Amino acid sequence: MDKRATKRPDGFEKPAHWTNEPAPAPKPPETDEKLSPTRYGDWVKDGIAIDF
Repeated sequence: MDKRATKRPDGFEKPAHWTNEPAPAPKPPETDEKLSPTRYGDWVKDGIAIDF
């Protein structure tokens, strides 16, 4: 098993856009029940059900 590098090489400079802040929490998914094909197993477009 190869050892993993745990130190940065000499002369390494951290880019300005790097931060130590944790990543933001993901936003909850947005669902549109009118367009959901899993609602009835069909797509509805202009009032017409379209089955696959």
